[in-house]
Amino acid sequence: MPYRRTPAVQARLDAQRGTVVEAGLALLAEHGYAGCTMAAVAARAGIATGSVYRHFPSKAALSVELFRTVVGREVAAVSAAAALGAHRTSADRVVAVIETFAGRALKAPRLAYALLAEPVDPAVDAERLVFRRAFRDVFAGLIAAGVASGELPPQDARLTASALVGAGAEALIGPLTGPSTATEDDGDGDSSEPVGPGTVPALVTFTLRALGAPDARHA
Repeated sequence: MPYRRTPAVQARLDAQRGTVVEAGLALLAEHGYAGCTMAAVAARAGIATGSVYRHFPSKAALSVELFRTVVGREVAAVSAAAALGAHRTSADRVVAVIETFAGRALKAPRLAYALLAEPVDPAVDAERLVFRRAFRDVFAGLIAAGVASGELPPQDARLTASALVGAGAEALIGPLTGPSTATEDDGDGDSSEPVGPGTVPALVTFTLRALGAPDARHA
């Protein structure tokens, strides 16, 4: 008769898996995928390395799970930003997505670089395509609504959305890897504000011009 885990045993395993993922996310934010070895994750989680392998058969499998977890949080954040304020135009909502994603990226540059560009296992690269499509779809829905309402000029919503995703990611790579991502303490104990604050406004200007928004010249 096959062994069946009791609810208590399954709950312990689920809790341990969650601990492994959170430990991996912490290391990912600090050191990128290169620092997420199975041994390092086990040490951060306070468990044996073999226990990590119980949940993830390889570093690639763990890296994919970490990537999906981070992307899920980012998509939720930008979707929430796009949904706020029913009175806003479609262009305003696209801008809200850009500002939210870019702002979050610049406040966690190591994690954002891992998400966007760090050399990784092919399995994670495949997930990056899924990630880009998720963001493209958020943009495309907003752009299509703007075209339908007459707020934006006629255009291929998916094509414009894909271009915005690609351009936004490429524009962030430099700031995420350069000195502009350093943080400085202004004396109030909060050192979370990134140096080089011009990146997000520049992306907003580019986005409005790409959309053909009537007020793009005032961005």
